[in-house]
Amino acid sequence: MKKKLNKFQLTQLIRQAAQRIGFVDCGFSEVRSLTGHKQHYLDWIERGHQAGMEYMTRNIDQRLNPALLMDGAKTVISLLYNYYTSEKLEGSPLQIAKYAFGEDYHNAINEKLKQLDQFIGDLTDTVIQRSYVDTGPVLEKVWASNSGLGWIGKNSSLISRRHGSFVFIADIITSLELEYDKPLKDYCGSCRKCIEACPTSAIMDNRTIDSRQCISYQTIENRDDIPVTLKGKFHNYIFGCDICQDVCPWNKKSHSHTEALFSLNPEIRHMTLSDWENLDEKTFQHFFHKSAVKRAKFEGLKRNIDFVTLKVKG
Repeated sequence: MKKKLNKFQLTQLIRQAAQRIGFVDCGFSEVRSLTGHKQHYLDWIERGHQAGMEYMTRNIDQRLNPALLMDGAKTVISLLYNYYTSEKLEGSPLQIAKYAFGEDYHNAINEKLKQLDQFIGDLTDTVIQRSYVDTGPVLEKVWASNSGLGWIGKNSSLISRRHGSFVFIADIITSLELEYDKPLKDYCGSCRKCIEACPTSAIMDNRTIDSRQCISYQTIENRDDIPVTLKGKFHNYIFGCDICQDVCPWNKKSHSHTEALFSLNPEIRHMTLSDWENLDEKTFQHFFHKSAVKRAKFEGLKRNIDFVTLKVKG
């Protein structure tokens, strides 16, 4: 029989284990229905701001209430994993988002989640859990905000006072009842740097994104032609975008990650503009088979390169 631990002891042990495993922060919030967010979410969909991401229109009730995802859910454990880096692509002006420099983050973080799941399971005989790394209908930014890990900024990203916004969010929904953290206040103040810096005006005043205008959506999720109205506005990004995060004052304190799997793939570090333009499918599969870039598929990445190279050459 395992020693019975109280809520405070369990919470502290889990928090300490999460940091040993590599998560830079960990917070706890009580499972409840996020009814206050429902109309905000429905309004976003009603305006068509989800663009072609039809999966965002499904399972809305589950997104708002983790109790519908798992019987006996009591707590959402929110976890942050740093991916900031000062590394850069050096051979050409083309850019990809920092999170895609190395291997797909799902692989690294899922392994960390398995370790934390196992640790929690070893603490008690009765725990039931489900884990997610943006792979399920979970409003992870809201839960991270509820658990005091940061606030949702004007660019719709979670911003941590200690780590900035270059962080992945993971969640564990558990049947354990734990000590709950309090939300932080909003520290964006009157700053509008992210809104003003977005070259496609994708950031709305209500802290949501119009995906139809978003460079990240257009270069990753969109499978159709990129609207010609966005021509010349991508700032040379061919996969994802970091513009609104790069200008955020809270990211001045970001520190480089220590995850080897996230290091910039040396095979693409010095690729020239000509190398990108002449990329073939065999090379694409070789360079990106473990990378998040594969989400765009070869045809999508080539489309993105063709879309931005006219500006580069000009």
